[in-house]
Formats: sequence, structure tokens, C-alpha cells
Amino acid sequence: MKTAKQMERHFKGLANHWRISILILVGKKSGITLDQITNELNANFKTISEHTRKLAQSGLLNKKYQGRNVVHSLSPYGEKLVEFIKSFK
Repeated sequence: MKTAKQMERHFKGLANHWRISILILVGKKSGITLDQITNELNANFKTISEHTRKLAQSGLLNKKYQGRNVVHSLSPYGEKLVEFIKSFK
């Protein structure tokens, strides 16, 4: 069972429209790179980079380095929150 403090970290990580969009996109396209996320969302590279960093820090997104690229996938908690977001829509 997660503590309230642990849950706070996940929910704070989700508290931004870019982060929600990133999570939904990564949920659809696991293994997507930062460049691909930026192109798909038609956003600034630095903005998306910062938001993916915060999502990884909050335990919702996994980053894996493959050469010069970083591929992204949802963590188990990220998967649960994406399911929640979809049901909330």
C-alpha cells in the first residue's frame, strides 16, 4: 500500500497538461524517443525534455538510453494513471 506522500509524488508528476499528453502518447507508443514525442505533440524540445524528466522523477515514466537516443515507456504506476485518465475523459 502506498503512503499519502508516495501518492502525492505521482499526482504532482501528473499535474500539467503537457505531462498528461506525454503519458497518453507514450501509453500508445511505447519506446518512443524524445524527438518523436516533440514532433507528435508539436512542441518545443526543451519543454518536452523537462516534462519527461519530471515524469521520470515522479515514477510514472521509464527512460532507457539507446545510443544517442532515449526511449520512453510507462512505469507500472504510469500505466495505471493512463487508465485512470482514459476513464476520466
